[in-house]
Amino acid sequence: MTSVTPYILFSDGKGNIFEDTTLFATGRSGWEALPVPADEWIELPDGGSLYELPGRRGIGIDVKTGEMRLCEKGWAVAAFIPPAHTGFYLAAYETQPNAPTLPLFCYTAVGWQAERFYIPATRIEPDIRQDCAGYDQGKVETGVKRIMQAYPHNRLVNHLANNCALTYHCPAARNYFLGRWECPVPASPACNANCVGCISLQPDEEPIVSTQDRLTFKPTSEEIVEYTVPHLEEAPYPIISFGQGCEGEPLLMWETIRDAIIEIRKHTSKGSININTNASNPKAVRKLCEAGLDSIRVSTNSARREVYMPYYRPNNYDFDDIVESVRVVNSFGGWTSINYFVFPGMTDSIAEYEALRKLISETGLKMIQWRNFNIDPDWYLGKIGVTDTGECMGVKQLMESLKEEFPNLKYGYFNPPIERIKGRFEMDFAH
Repeated sequence: MTSVTPYILFSDGKGNIFEDTTLFATGRSGWEALPVPADEWIELPDGGSLYELPGRRGIGIDVKTGEMRLCEKGWAVAAFIPPAHTGFYLAAYETQPNAPTLPLFCYTAVGWQAERFYIPATRIEPDIRQDCAGYDQGKVETGVKRIMQAYPHNRLVNHLANNCALTYHCPAARNYFLGRWECPVPASPACNANCVGCISLQPDEEPIVSTQDRLTFKPTSEEIVEYTVPHLEEAPYPIISFGQGCEGEPLLMWETIRDAIIEIRKHTSKGSININTNASNPKAVRKLCEAGLDSIRVSTNSARREVYMPYYRPNNYDFDDIVESVRVVNSFGGWTSINYFVFPGMTDSIAEYEALRKLISETGLKMIQWRNFNIDPDWYLGKIGVTDTGECMGVKQLMESLKEEFPNLKYGYFNPPIERIKGRFEMDFAH
């Protein structure tokens, strides 16, 4: 691995980005700006984007004095890193008065050296299923036409085509129309949490907007079965996943999902049936496992109740319920993951590390999907009331320490297909 010390970037406010060769780039952990270890920088992967951070001045390290200071030349810049990669540091900046709240994207540190952009991150997942190079828009559109003709009256297929694949360019929906891998199954227009960073529904009084519109109807089990059975039968490494970014909480529709699973399994034994969920109802999770659910992915910003509750703001459930749901799925021999929102300076704190160790050992958790947290860092810490994040070890060190203690714990970014779950976890993804 090459050691890199990139220069800080700034934006002129007109869509142009420049490097400032008097300052080295830094990273942010919690509220602090820190030097980034030289071996933690990697080239910005294909599919990454750069963002201007209006009303914010980047913090760098003076090339001559080694002191930290602000870059006064323009606004700070951050990177959005593509799926399968996890960032180690946020972009470091000082927020000016009246700066706008940032929209719901991830804001990873970024720098420039030798004609290349660099980010402090790792590729955590070998699976190529959402790699930018793997999509041909013409083929997606052809797939949409073909499948829409096959299911002209299916509201879910229509939603996945016109909203998800063609408007939002959702990678999972695009893969479905390309006839491969994981197929999304939105099921619930309602939710029983009020997440601060909800991507499908934001209250009018908040300063940000949701990144997409939420599902507006309750699909029937027949609609679900109609398009998922052929996918499980025909797609390579097939998964169908309830619980998508364009819906509320799928467990609120658990009876419909249960009926769909039972019917699907009458027609095919192939592939994997997964649910992405807040895991708020362990009894419903048990019913789904009895029906044939293979895996669960539980979203959480923390393994600590005191950090979880002010972010999720749940209605009629508690943090203990999500822990119990993981136990339930493991008791059926199912696959259990957490969709773990990584926030450098919170996720890698000593307190969080201890809580995560406890969660893994008490539930038998099988996988962590290390997900970049799409949220304005200042806004998030303010909303959950965190002024001091405590002692931190660094995200890279956290990953290494957990792996040492739990060698069978899998890392990744996506729900693994049944072929990986059943023993070929380190598959060859290049083909």
